[in-house]
Amino acid sequence: MGSATHAGSIPTLQPPVIAVVGPTAAGKTGLSIALAEALDGEVVNADSMQLYRGMDIGTAKITEAERRGIPHHVFDVLDVTEPADVANYQRLAREAIADIRARGRRPILVGGSGLYVQAALDEMDFPGTDPVIRARLEAELERDGPAALWERLKALDPEAAKSILPSNGRRVVRALEVVALTGSFTASLPEPKAHFAAIRIGVDLDTAVLDERIERRVRAMWDAGLLAEVRELESRGLREGRTACRALGYQQVLAHFAGEYDEAEAFRLTVQGTRRFVRRQRSWFKRDGRIEWFDAADPEFATRVLTRAASG
Repeated sequence: MGSATHAGSIPTLQPPVIAVVGPTAAGKTGLSIALAEALDGEVVNADSMQLYRGMDIGTAKITEAERRGIPHHVFDVLDVTEPADVANYQRLAREAIADIRARGRRPILVGGSGLYVQAALDEMDFPGTDPVIRARLEAELERDGPAALWERLKALDPEAAKSILPSNGRRVVRALEVVALTGSFTASLPEPKAHFAAIRIGVDLDTAVLDERIERRVRAMWDAGLLAEVRELESRGLREGRTACRALGYQQVLAHFAGEYDEAEAFRLTVQGTRRFVRRQRSWFKRDGRIEWFDAADPEFATRVLTRAASG
């Protein structure tokens, strides 16, 4: 059943949000278009790196042609110099969902950033910040690098460390700050309680198939001009962007530009890093028993998902 809202004094029943989640390269984008066309829907982004203007090739951002006229929301809202912030994202995503519903259409939340999906759909308040603790941790990040801080987080809160890439210095710093303030980052993420009624569709593939698809996708990004895109964004401050500069592909190409390794190694490390990221995405989403999983290799995949989504 949908959630009750009110238009004036007349109660209405809203159908559930459709959430399409799962690992990178599993087929979420194509499915979201099929769902939007079948259910009179509009898409809301839940990929933290697709928030950035200009980060198109390396994030596999859906093109205007691929959108087939379907409105897409919460894309291209940040410059690469601005940090991505989950609390700000929560506000933007919920505003988009409310707006879509107010126009009588179906919100379809799509993305592989687990914390962002949860922030949009579940009751979730974010701990405050302490400028003194934050400044100390950021100084340590600058001095020691993200891996050293991640190892500290792993010792303090192993569950939190599992959900954060060791290279993602900003998220590691935030998690350590929350640990310092509350005693536990993981405990600050409460047991999920829905803010919006939602049908949560998980999309995945066999690991060997997905690993091969990831390599093909990264090759396609290279062929489409990822290096030129990174060079252009570098001129707009990408290296100074604490979040954007650590995105998969962008981080490796920037390191190549800095002379740390050659282009072939940048490609290899991007593929390797993406495969590792997929393992973390799976770990995050598999903890949520509300997600109904579908195999994207199933010949009846789209039909099965559409049937389930239409039943809500």
